[in-house]
Amino acid sequence: MDTAHIRNFSIIAHIDHGKTTLSDRLLHRTGTIATRNMSDQLLDSMDLERERGITIKAHPVTMLYKARNGEEYELNLIDTPGHVDFTYEVSRSLSACEGAILIIDAAQGVEAQTVANVHLATKQNLTIIPVINKIDLPHANVALTKQQLEDILTIPADQAIPASAKEGIGIDEILEAIVARVPPPKPTGAVSMQGLCFDSYFDTYKGVVTHVRVFNGELKPGMDIKLLQTGKSYQIKEVGSFNPKPYVREKLEVGETGYFTANIKTPKDVKMGDTLTEARHPSPVLPGFKESHPMVFSGIYPINTADYEHLKANMAKLQLNDSAFVYQSESSVALGFGFRCGFLGLLHLEIVQERLRREYDMDIIATYPSVVYKVTLTDGTVKEIDNPAFLPEVNYIEKIEEPMVWAFIICPNECIGDMMSLIAEKRGTADHTETLDSKRVMITTSLPLNEILIDFHDRIKSITRGFGSMDYEHAGYLPSDMVKLDMLVNNESVDAFSSIVHRSKADSRGRALAAKLKEVIPKQQYQVAIQAAIGGKIVARETVSAMRKDVTAKCYGGDITRKRKLLEKQKEGKKRMKAFGSVNIPQEAFIEVLKA
Repeated sequence: MDTAHIRNFSIIAHIDHGKTTLSDRLLHRTGTIATRNMSDQLLDSMDLERERGITIKAHPVTMLYKARNGEEYELNLIDTPGHVDFTYEVSRSLSACEGAILIIDAAQGVEAQTVANVHLATKQNLTIIPVINKIDLPHANVALTKQQLEDILTIPADQAIPASAKEGIGIDEILEAIVARVPPPKPTGAVSMQGLCFDSYFDTYKGVVTHVRVFNGELKPGMDIKLLQTGKSYQIKEVGSFNPKPYVREKLEVGETGYFTANIKTPKDVKMGDTLTEARHPSPVLPGFKESHPMVFSGIYPINTADYEHLKANMAKLQLNDSAFVYQSESSVALGFGFRCGFLGLLHLEIVQERLRREYDMDIIATYPSVVYKVTLTDGTVKEIDNPAFLPEVNYIEKIEEPMVWAFIICPNECIGDMMSLIAEKRGTADHTETLDSKRVMITTSLPLNEILIDFHDRIKSITRGFGSMDYEHAGYLPSDMVKLDMLVNNESVDAFSSIVHRSKADSRGRALAAKLKEVIPKQQYQVAIQAAIGGKIVARETVSAMRKDVTAKCYGGDITRKRKLLEKQKEGKKRMKAFGSVNIPQEAFIEVLKA
């Protein structure tokens, strides 16, 4: 199709503001999907996405639309995730577009992720079309949302389109705005074909299917192409687009998005953001986006150790469809053989675990999540440590640096005091606060990534009764007083419970873990000491009392010395048992503690 009739756009918004519902309506209105085939969350193909009402993967789709001026246009839409963990998906999608539809919920207003996504879109110089969604809700406040649009995002309110994706209001206006406002794609003028690889998935029969946006020239079967980052060359076998299922086309021209297959065996051979060009006359590299690096690490082990090989094969399959997930083998004294896995964030970790359980029917257990610390040794070498087991001895460490994040928290005015206490509790410092409107403020704060891993988002929601929202971006490393907290059971260290914590939090965390372990470790014939230790210093202790047999039960009266003799004999036996005995912690105990 002629480039003047092609429009590439993305849908961006805060989580749960109606992106997927709007994309469903656009597909129906343009006739891409027949009414009999319509269903809710059409582009969300995973069960998990449908259940949780979230988008995890970006989904491209090509629609043909006949505009009011009588001409036909090819609209290439990429539906993007809204959760902060999947920002890398959003940045990839935006780099393949010229425009973005920004959805704002008329009842919720501008939220943290809305601001972050607008910044991503303006960095890429995209045309933004604001849409105020859910205007049919009884508590929708369109006037206030328009004011926030001008005050917070500096977008003129008269450009906003009022709509309700659920009721189908304003859909035609949105389609006309895309045709009128989003600029058509322009060729880059390079010597040969140029394309940007922005996503991929694995197909059992075709190998790696790579999503591509053509910036220059044309892509067709039989061409010899080269991927500039990996330096590998392939021959194109098939090209096509999505509607939303893949369909084969003769060729992809300038400005069009679609997919290609080329007998690529593993997704590692296609780096996201890589430039695709002709093998004989390579074009220069296109400005892509940064590679995604894992931020949160956790150990995943099979509950039944015999399932190790099975888990290894399933993780390889999962990685084929999720290039941001990384893993490597590790072993633990307590849990046997397993894997150290890297994730983009806590939601990503949850999704991967859930997919392993559901799609691959695996019984797994995950260790306490940790982040990557930079450890400078006394000889000047710098090590990256993501597992407490690999932390060197204290006398070899010069300093430990922990990863920091800039967090942007939007909350109601009356919750600002509680929010400041939460930030202080998590070792954060509030940089500045900004009044957004008469009801809400935005707090910009610097926090350690380690502190926001577990319950920070939940705490924000409970403090603000669901009205708060948060977005964060990484802000480098800072030196910090971090220590390794070991858990000792009967004077033996249990590596599965070790963690790297800030010195000020070590005592309370040690006490909590010791109390939990006391509940789950079964009684032995002798007293078992559970201790939390930093180096050689014990900071918390609990004792599991011994199982006692009443050895004096057979004595009916008589001299007290007889009873005393029996009790002394029992005491000696327990002392000898304690010296030689070892405590076997059952698998259930590990599962209980790690769940807590």
